[in-house]
Amino acid sequence: MRGNAQSLAPNSNFLSTMLAKVTQIFKIKELRNKIFFILALLVVFRLAANIPIPGVDQDRLKAFFDSNQLFGLLNLFSGRGLSSISLVMLGVGPYITASIIMQLLTMIVPSLEKIYKEEGEAGRQKFNQWTRFATVPLAAMQTFGMIALFRSQGIIAATGTMSVISMMVIATAGTIFLMWLGELITEKGVGNGVSLIIFAGIVSGIPSTIAKTYATADSSQIFTYLILGVILIAAIAAVVFMTEGQRNMPVSYAKRIKGNKMYGGTSTHLPLRINQAGVIPIIFALSIMLFPGMIANFLTKSSNGTIANIAVKMSALFSPSNWFYWLFYFILVVAFTYFYTAVVFDPNKIAESLQKQGGYILGIRPGKNTADYLYRIMNRITLSGAVFLGLIAILPFFVESFTNVGSVSIGGTGLLIVVSVVIETIKQVQGQLAMRDYEGF
Repeated sequence: MRGNAQSLAPNSNFLSTMLAKVTQIFKIKELRNKIFFILALLVVFRLAANIPIPGVDQDRLKAFFDSNQLFGLLNLFSGRGLSSISLVMLGVGPYITASIIMQLLTMIVPSLEKIYKEEGEAGRQKFNQWTRFATVPLAAMQTFGMIALFRSQGIIAATGTMSVISMMVIATAGTIFLMWLGELITEKGVGNGVSLIIFAGIVSGIPSTIAKTYATADSSQIFTYLILGVILIAAIAAVVFMTEGQRNMPVSYAKRIKGNKMYGGTSTHLPLRINQAGVIPIIFALSIMLFPGMIANFLTKSSNGTIANIAVKMSALFSPSNWFYWLFYFILVVAFTYFYTAVVFDPNKIAESLQKQGGYILGIRPGKNTADYLYRIMNRITLSGAVFLGLIAILPFFVESFTNVGSVSIGGTGLLIVVSVVIETIKQVQGQLAMRDYEGF
């Protein structure tokens, strides 16, 4: 207890505090075993992501990704398995898509919402099982689309039906395998498994990017590199601030008398997060932004000259080098932030719950007035979060345009994911440490 008190002392050194925490983590056998187990699973994932499917022209594949930044973003969410067309080329993308679809269906289908929210743990397990089932056809369809695209670019030489089917089976099985790894990690209680898999894929590209940047560095651009460093630090600070930022809405509870005892009469707060939607709006927007470009890539080699010309113009319009792409991407992220916040934040249910518990917001009548007030406040808070997500999404494109230096492999979206995962994992580790401190006490 004395060591803990010293680590929390205001005058203690930050570095020594961190070292003490790390030492404490590895002194606890159960927590240490969990961390090593998770690291081993992530190593397995990275090994699978570097085993390519047979019949791939690696030179053409590299040239394709170097010339197409849209698929570079998609490769980010696949854990960098797509850039090598590996056994896990789709990553956990289909599972994330299935999860988003199932969450949206709870807003449309009342019976599904009842299962998820009112049947407790059994209902959530049933909901998760349906999400796994939905992942399989989504993975198969995405694999077929990717194979058709790569075949049209001459990257995959396979033309036979059995070859295509075998690739679809391998890639779909790879997604199911990663989904299983993610659930194993989540069961250990140290971070979210799917998020950590994406995190590992993003971070794995940093060493090669640093090496490439160092090899091609120009001493005359030293000032530009310093500016990039400042932008990176400022972006990390902004992501931490916005991820942790919230408005505390003061809530009071009326006094109630039961028998000879008095209950209530306390004051607390309702936390309203600035960024309720997380990185989901960027994933939504990215999916829509990729669709026109993929269709255009299919049609650029059409035998019909008119269709081919339209496809070329469409491909140029949705290229990251075009200002229209930035503007449309930004608008989509802002719009989806409001949309997803409306899905996950229901002011009517919160107002109803407060009223049942005898709680009220000072100066606001319970019931509908409270719901309307929460709706107005949440809209104002969401505006700053939506604009921030939009700016983060297009940050690498602006950096590349103004500095003439290729965007860092992490990019704005990847940076948001990395920082969010690190913060969430640290919180879970700290929670387990605190729990063991209480047990010792």
